[in-house]
Amino acid sequence: MYSIHLISVQSIFWLGLGLICVLLLVFIILQHITITAERDRIKSYKNTAEEFNQTINSLQDNHTDLTIKKSQLQDNFNSLSQKNLELESQVRSLSDQLKKESKRGQICCFWSSSLLMHVYSFLKCLCKNLCGLDGFFLSNEFKSWSDSRQYCRDHGADLVIINSGEKHISSFVKERVWIGLSDRQQEGNMKWVDNSPLKQGFWLKGEPNDQGGDEDCIELMPSNPVLNNWNDLSCSEKRKGICQK
Repeated sequence: MYSIHLISVQSIFWLGLGLICVLLLVFIILQHITITAERDRIKSYKNTAEEFNQTINSLQDNHTDLTIKKSQLQDNFNSLSQKNLELESQVRSLSDQLKKESKRGQICCFWSSSLLMHVYSFLKCLCKNLCGLDGFFLSNEFKSWSDSRQYCRDHGADLVIINSGEKHISSFVKERVWIGLSDRQQEGNMKWVDNSPLKQGFWLKGEPNDQGGDEDCIELMPSNPVLNNWNDLSCSEKRKGICQK
């Protein structure tokens, strides 16, 4: 009986001890889990803190860059403002100077349409009075007799017909030019472009001679004496033409 009781006590002891060990093991496991979770949480907090610090550093760098750029922009603005003030001062100075010069009659408006019209009218009048050449003009290209005449027609004129104004025309031109005279229709029968016959000619000595058989158009040679400066020439030669409206 005593032996059985002893065995029961021992069994309870070992059972209690085993239970304690199990509980201790469970406690250790729970502590390990808790510590691991806490460590992971701390690590997560640490990572978050590091990321936060990096973000703060990045924001600080951006703030520094923005501050520098703001300072540069402010400097540029100040510089432009100063230049603007200088330009305004120069404009005021020039404006005052122009006003003074205007009062003294020293301003010339070269691009004024009104002034240009007055100059044109003056020159036209001057040329008319001095040269007697109102309505005469030269073509601007070297062309055959026919093409020169067409140029004149395109500009509301025709090759010039020379009567009493021959002397004035000779003083007007400085190079050999076509006039409105030819015998293209009938050799030796000189006619003007208005189909009127030639009454008086101012020929070079020996002209017209129809050299080569194709000299049917007449040019004026101003380098020769006024009363002897006409020459017959091939109509295909290139000359400027003198036109008359």
